[in-house]
Amino acid sequence: MELPCLAVFNTQPPHLYFGGVERRILETAKRLKNDVDMTVYSGTKAGFTKPVTVDGARIVPCHSTDTVFPLDNWVFNRTIAGKVNDIVAEVYEAHAASGNGFLKAMRKRNNKTPFIQTVHGVLADEYLQAKQIRGLSFREKIANLFMWQLSRVEGEAARNADLIVTVSHYSRKRIVELYRVDEARIRVVPNGVDPEKFKPTTISDDVREKYGLRDRQVVLFVGRLIPRKGLNYLIEAAQNVVKEKPDAAFVIIGNGPLRNQLAANLERLTLSDSFLFLRDITDEELPVLYDCADVFALPSIQEGQGIALLEAQASGKPAVAFDVSGVKEAVADGRSGLLVERGNSKMLGEAILKLLSDQALRERMGSAGRDFVLQNFTWDVCAKKMLGVYREALGT
Repeated sequence: MELPCLAVFNTQPPHLYFGGVERRILETAKRLKNDVDMTVYSGTKAGFTKPVTVDGARIVPCHSTDTVFPLDNWVFNRTIAGKVNDIVAEVYEAHAASGNGFLKAMRKRNNKTPFIQTVHGVLADEYLQAKQIRGLSFREKIANLFMWQLSRVEGEAARNADLIVTVSHYSRKRIVELYRVDEARIRVVPNGVDPEKFKPTTISDDVREKYGLRDRQVVLFVGRLIPRKGLNYLIEAAQNVVKEKPDAAFVIIGNGPLRNQLAANLERLTLSDSFLFLRDITDEELPVLYDCADVFALPSIQEGQGIALLEAQASGKPAVAFDVSGVKEAVADGRSGLLVERGNSKMLGEAILKLLSDQALRERMGSAGRDFVLQNFTWDVCAKKMLGVYREALGT
């Protein structure tokens, strides 16, 4: 039997980038390869110039630019709009602001093929939350204005799509409020985690030795070094943590535009020896680094959901985060982790210290966190729900 044809749009090639959007695309493709015929159309970024097949999905390059965001997205949308007669599918799906050009070209031609808009963190919400961050640099304020412009594109796509998919009930609420979309057209399909890849292990000693972490308690962060991830709140919290736990090590996995600013803050506060920045971690090494952690911290002020929170809990690690947005759905407060008041560095540090000082509590929360993720947030669950959305769009 011939499989239904699905075309997916995403500016960044999912096999060359490792954000939550890209991970979701490939993990879903892997699990639905016997149910849908998926082709992903992505920008020509990170040297992507020739079609490849990864995890059951064909990934096809469409001209963009590899220069500054959001120019890449704008060029990509122009390119796919020009291919509206060539990219033929039974269902289209776009992530964030990556497909509005194609959708507008479709509607202009009165093409009524079903179009699904997948919204992750709600860009308009991200813009509004970032405006509240104190001490944004001029560059960061300009970047946030770009975010506002992209949020207008995402909102337009959501209003014109047949169905909208988002990752949390919080995001669904914000889509209704900020994009003026009928809630009846929104489907909540959370992100997931591979529990066989992210799980408690006993092989982390060599990695601890490699990075100078032996005999140190580790607080781990995984994510982009951008304003909404709240790394400065973690640095402020660390001042109090290291007073009581001088050997505590804060391991930061990720890269981004705030790297130099964060390093300067640490130098000023004489905390550089307590922080380790790791940029180029392989996909194979990441699960072991989760296992090295005693506590996982994600001080974001806004998250659609937070895949890193799911990975940490699947690895049996208690999470500490702010009580915000989709985070409240990704952590079982008091059972799998501790959620504290948004932007309160003192409470963040106290929560970290509470867990570092109580091994039994860490183990209890870590075990509960893995159970919580297995029941609610696996890629198998995500793929099954997405297949239901595709079938709904097709009317089958």
